[in-house]
Amino acid sequence: MNTQLPRILVVDDEPDIRRLVSEILEDEGYAVAQAENASEARQLKTSTQPNLILLDIWMPDTDGITLLKEWVADDALLCPVVMMSGHGSVEAAVEATRLGAYDFLEKPLSLAKLLLIVERALEAGSLQLENAGLKPHAAVDIEPIGKSATVARTKDQLKRLAQHEARVLFVGEAGVGKELYARYLHNNSAHRDGPFIDVAVGSISPENAAVEFFGKESDGKVYSGLLERAHKGTLFLSEIAGMDKETQLRLLSALESSSFLRVGGSEAVSVDVRVVASTRVALDEEVKSGRFRQDLYYLLNEITVDIPPLRNHSEDVPALLSFYVDYFVNQDKLAFRKFSMAAQNFLRNYSWRGNVRELKNLVQRLMILGVGEEIELEEVKSALGSVVGDIANSSSVPDFFNLPLKEARDHFEKAYLEYHFERTGGSVARLSAAVGMERTHLYRKLHSLNIKL
Repeated sequence: MNTQLPRILVVDDEPDIRRLVSEILEDEGYAVAQAENASEARQLKTSTQPNLILLDIWMPDTDGITLLKEWVADDALLCPVVMMSGHGSVEAAVEATRLGAYDFLEKPLSLAKLLLIVERALEAGSLQLENAGLKPHAAVDIEPIGKSATVARTKDQLKRLAQHEARVLFVGEAGVGKELYARYLHNNSAHRDGPFIDVAVGSISPENAAVEFFGKESDGKVYSGLLERAHKGTLFLSEIAGMDKETQLRLLSALESSSFLRVGGSEAVSVDVRVVASTRVALDEEVKSGRFRQDLYYLLNEITVDIPPLRNHSEDVPALLSFYVDYFVNQDKLAFRKFSMAAQNFLRNYSWRGNVRELKNLVQRLMILGVGEEIELEEVKSALGSVVGDIANSSSVPDFFNLPLKEARDHFEKAYLEYHFERTGGSVARLSAAVGMERTHLYRKLHSLNIKL
């Protein structure tokens, strides 16, 4: 099992349920183990040390409630457990949550609810470990890479802005590193000891947006939304143009008053949070077209910071190549490779339409698929494929034509969706209409293909 991924243990005596849930979770990028009964679940809990357990209540040997009691008694830092049952009842749900279960899912399972609860449960488990002082130290915060005047000037500007509470709007093409610069602002500010919450706005459906941002109160239970979780820290709203109009209005009210009501709540919740945002589209044009509120635009855009495309500071390309080689060696344990001088010079003059993100993906692809310590020019050109004009000709075909069907399909779907994602200005709603795919399925597809929203 890949220990780099969040580990989930699925415990259910129904093979079809185990297989379906496991496939869905694996598509979302989780590492999944399966157990068909309590005995196997005990063994796998010890051997895999899961970050989350999905536990069926009704099993042939030991029922899920009894197993949950056993684990709670033995493990003071038990990972979150979400109960599942096709014979769900209020009594069973109350009993499970009283014993310490994170939540309760009824069968037949709702895909959207399953993925939402899994994400929340993993966040809760991570926070539990962090509060207990047991969370492994993350890699040192990455600063924007490069010694060019362009990068130095932007970092200096952000250091000065960090000393003030002005809201910052990061503007730039897809892949330039707007999130990284937002983290740099956070790490140099008075909020540095608080959380940095990164929100891909376009990945939140309008139906769930109110709960996601502002939280919920129901039956005596409180779910904290993104604004609360960012208290004393920074909330970064990535690609803000993708926010629906109703959530825009609620966010405007929350920012103006520094307080809000949870969904279903009656008491105002006050927060101290710095909200910064980013956009790859001209937000003033979104305002003129009526798709984005003018008052929210002015509220978020107290200071604009333009993040330049990589082609404007191509002298930083060699440093970025070296950095990401080391990154994948340390993070993914890939074999070390280095770029030849000819390859570096070629890439300095490459157009980088996908900016730093494209460079990072290229380095990863070359390190996974290539052999030998040195990455030569021809290998780089081959990896870039038909994008490189001097090797494209009428008889050439894309490299992925030589891959097995599933991998080739993934390559095509990713390129196809990224193309339309750019054309629709980073809006999932407009992307859904453009490609003719229902939004719930589209969210899953974007996540499975690792397309960053």
